[in-house]
Amino acid sequence: MAPEGAAGPALAGRRVLLTRSPDRAGAMARALARAGAEPLLLPVIDFERADDPAALASALDRLGAGEYGWLVISSITTVRALKEAAALRGTTLAQLVPGAVRVATIGPSSRRVLEAEGLRVDLAPTGKQSAEGLVELWPPHGDGAGAGRVLIPQSNLAAPTLAEGVAARGWPVETVIAYRTVDYPADPARRLTAVLAAAASEGDGPAEEAPGVVLTPHEANGELAAGRIDAVVAASPSAARRIHETLRPLDAVQLIAIGEPTAAELRALGLAVGATAATPTPEGIAEAVARSLYR
Repeated sequence: MAPEGAAGPALAGRRVLLTRSPDRAGAMARALARAGAEPLLLPVIDFERADDPAALASALDRLGAGEYGWLVISSITTVRALKEAAALRGTTLAQLVPGAVRVATIGPSSRRVLEAEGLRVDLAPTGKQSAEGLVELWPPHGDGAGAGRVLIPQSNLAAPTLAEGVAARGWPVETVIAYRTVDYPADPARRLTAVLAAAASEGDGPAEEAPGVVLTPHEANGELAAGRIDAVVAASPSAARRIHETLRPLDAVQLIAIGEPTAAELRALGLAVGATAATPTPEGIAEAVARSLYR
């Protein structure tokens, strides 16, 4: 990141578009503001409860009955979905998961959120914080890592990377749709609204709403055309696809990816990636923005 000095914070005067809703972009927007940037918000994706709640309920029944040795929670949105499912049962997320079940997640941010909910996390990568990073750490079946099946609640748009990688280690894997990723805005009657016990470090938690102006797609495109946006942040592969569908022109801005899967999706769409956040934290994202703008 460009050092602070007489000119002030590293991103002073820069305008950065975050493609998340205000309630999910708080920590990220505040980190950028602390670095001197002006955060702008354009929600492009949202999250709803699963189309088949009975399938999720059945999987959670089996979880409670001890049929799974591992529960993999691969995103903070999954935490929201499971907490909401637990509340419908009149219980908490911590009570939903038997103590003998081992819990895995994809990095320190989601670990902190799960621990704030009262869950012990047994496995989480600290380097490559992604499905790929978790698969690299996953123990072979029968290697003293417990028994039983592995339950992976996930989005309807989840890539098969995690399930296939765990299965390749010899584990029987069951996936279930816990929530739907949809274009913003979600149906108000179906939108995930569970409030987490702690705000996620990457800005996907229930902190105060993000500072910054919320733009419509038309307004965002007007700002892009006028050259008044310096960088656009894509938080997920699905957000990358919506950015590609919604925003024009993108050739004069830096595209910042949160994680390698998002970077790969941007490239597959023919978009240049200015930088990839080394860690999916507010500070990591601000550093990636600065790195792309000052290289």
